[in-house]
Amino acid sequence: MNYKALVEDYRERLIDDLMGLLEIESVKGEPTGSAPVGAGPKAALDYMLELGARDGMATKDVDNIAGHIEAGEGNRLFGVLGHVDVVPPGKGWDTDPFVPEIVDGEIVARGVQDDKGPTIAAYYAMKILHEEGLPFKYRTRLIVGTDEESDWQCTEAYFKSEEMPDAGFAPDAAFPLIHGEKGISTFNFVQKPMALDEHEPKIELKVLISGERYNMVPEDAEAKLKVQQNMSEVIQSYEDFLREVEADGAYEVDNGFLKLSIQGRSAHGSTPEIGVNAGLILIRFLNSLALDNNAAAFTEFAMERLVGSTDGSLLGMDFSHPEMGETSVNVGMINYTEVDGGIFGVNLRYPKGLDFESGMTGLKEEVYGQGFTVEDLDYQPPHYVDREDPLVDILTDAYRNHVEDDTEPFTIGGGTYARTLKKGVAFGAMFKDTVDTMHQKNERMKIDELLMATEIYLEALHRICIKGEMDENKLL
Repeated sequence: MNYKALVEDYRERLIDDLMGLLEIESVKGEPTGSAPVGAGPKAALDYMLELGARDGMATKDVDNIAGHIEAGEGNRLFGVLGHVDVVPPGKGWDTDPFVPEIVDGEIVARGVQDDKGPTIAAYYAMKILHEEGLPFKYRTRLIVGTDEESDWQCTEAYFKSEEMPDAGFAPDAAFPLIHGEKGISTFNFVQKPMALDEHEPKIELKVLISGERYNMVPEDAEAKLKVQQNMSEVIQSYEDFLREVEADGAYEVDNGFLKLSIQGRSAHGSTPEIGVNAGLILIRFLNSLALDNNAAAFTEFAMERLVGSTDGSLLGMDFSHPEMGETSVNVGMINYTEVDGGIFGVNLRYPKGLDFESGMTGLKEEVYGQGFTVEDLDYQPPHYVDREDPLVDILTDAYRNHVEDDTEPFTIGGGTYARTLKKGVAFGAMFKDTVDTMHQKNERMKIDELLMATEIYLEALHRICIKGEMDENKLL
């Protein structure tokens, strides 16, 4: 089978269908009965299911939050898991993030890398096999989720009622293949109320806001202060601080309040070390001020537990695995008001081997003594498929047949839908030299890479689901 020629025949249709999906603003929104995670994600799900129905494949909507498109017949089921929800676009785009444009051979739009482009590539691989009329040895099912960027309500709902694939992959990371993913936890450090200052403080922190998602490094932060005296000294200190940390920021005096803002650099929550957390930078400055006691306790906690390290050591959760690497900690959301106190929203990712439950028990006890509780804890354990598994071998070989790259399969700190499968791996769609723009402004994907990924997926599905290279004993 000439995979490249087949994909080239579908080139324009593939791009057109992707552009239509990218136009849908599928950021999580207010839930309704017909749209559990908002109208945008539901519209994107409907769009995908309509493509499947248009192309003569079986489709199913599951609770308006997930669904699937299926081709072929057989007792075994091979799954491909993609998602059509996206993170908020953020600021600073050169184009409208939901009006996709082709610029210098790249499609620019929110979600084109994560995960609409790869999902459409995998869909077209399945569509081509279906339209070629080839006999399937395994049913092939594209499972579409709408809440991957937040709480994974979609996969939870889907697998309550639907069949678990015998094996599969998620096109939501990088080639050649990812066979292990760190455990992922989210939780909040919530400040307990304190007694008010006996004497009026020199500086009151009224509000501090930074971040929108646990799994994003906040790119900006804002604070509002009531400065009782020496306003000019505080402003001068802030200007000096901005120069010292080489950060962009601004201040404004409005009706007696001092408003501070600062810019950092966004990154995926699995790699907080490559971002610049604007909220934590601003806390470093606020901690240098003579704040009221509630605010002082809030910033001091951050300095002791969160500022200056992303490896979990400040939380007593640092651990390293030879394949999966180190623990990582991202403070994705910071919210403080003088009325309610403060909350830090934390995304902690940990490798195989860490006793997470024991570590969290100890952490809860420690932070309680600092005036904080751990609330809203949710976690998924690490996911791992043996490097020598035949699924890994076939997919890696399919990749190398199209790309000159001998990179070995690896593990990541990010979480993909692969972890929801009994036997699942993450398979593309970023290549070795791809610039990772996921969760960043001006997210983009080269058209050549989109088509190459489709070729690779086409070969992989052809070999597994048509030719049956994974016999039943190996598949299980």
